[in-house]
Amino acid sequence: MLDAAGAPILKPGEGTARPVLVAPAGEALLRVRGLRTYFPVRRGLLQRTIGYIKAVDGVDLDVKQGETLGLVGESGCGKSTLGRTILRLIEPTAGTIEFEGKDITKISRGRMKKVRADLQMIFQDPIGSLNPRMSIGDIVGEGLLVHGVRRRRRRENIVREVLMKVGLRPEYLNRYPHEFSGGQRQRIGIARALALNPKMIVADEPVSALDVSIQSQVLNLMVELRHEFNLTYIFVAHNLAVVAYISDRIAVMYLGKIVELAASQELYDRPLHPYTQSLLSAIPNPDPGHRRDRIKLTGDVPSPFNPPSGCHFRTRCPLARAKGTQNGICAEEEPPLKEWRTGHFAACHFAGETA
Repeated sequence: MLDAAGAPILKPGEGTARPVLVAPAGEALLRVRGLRTYFPVRRGLLQRTIGYIKAVDGVDLDVKQGETLGLVGESGCGKSTLGRTILRLIEPTAGTIEFEGKDITKISRGRMKKVRADLQMIFQDPIGSLNPRMSIGDIVGEGLLVHGVRRRRRRENIVREVLMKVGLRPEYLNRYPHEFSGGQRQRIGIARALALNPKMIVADEPVSALDVSIQSQVLNLMVELRHEFNLTYIFVAHNLAVVAYISDRIAVMYLGKIVELAASQELYDRPLHPYTQSLLSAIPNPDPGHRRDRIKLTGDVPSPFNPPSGCHFRTRCPLARAKGTQNGICAEEEPPLKEWRTGHFAACHFAGETA
């Protein structure tokens, strides 16, 4: 059976469970398998561990060379923790992280230091991520110094070149962060990440703290740099319009798990998971003649300390209520991430029916 666009529609349970993306051997720059990041909760005088906050709870992900993967979801869903865990700024509890075919999950700090030249990060807060006591030249050039560029003149030449690439004047290298606007500070953060000529950059909500007019400039800059330097991005954001603009594929997270993943246009045109459908229904439309049925979710987001059994989304899911399965299959069985259409994955027992 085919849908209106000619894609096959599968019945519940007929989807093919397999790792996300499933890039051919040698094509994936990054492979993540079974990644978990748990934070212990301690109480009492002796600070005994009484449980764990499951920030990232079993993520499989492949990222191809040169693509931009968007990570979206509500605040607290684990998307920023996932990005930081991939870079090992936060140590994973379980699972594996492979970069360029090499497992970097448990390697020593010395070996990880060499890998970090290829794995950089753009932070969300352009003020808090820049040392106010350091000049821009020292901030952008610090990574070069750490990775062996000892000659100051050589570092300054690279910093000037990188500043020009991000739209800042080379003479700015002797100024300090407080002398710049928010958009300029974020450009400095991008220059710092770019200085070591990395292969992959994790951008943790890089435009959420900026004005809308500045957001578009920074996004366009990131797109230009991606094509010029053949960069690979993991772009973390909660603004669906921003993610759609910059991403090739989008992964939707809920309570530490990826619940849907597809190509950007496919996800927006034909979402399969009820959570994704509710997120998309909340996007405002500037056309007053266009009416969109809003899907309102009831209740609060469950605690990652004690998530619901089975499908984590069942307590708020309108489809589970309509099917009467909040205490049935949705409560008893956790839905695996299955491929319901070519390249379109969803973790829902009824994804075939939502199609």
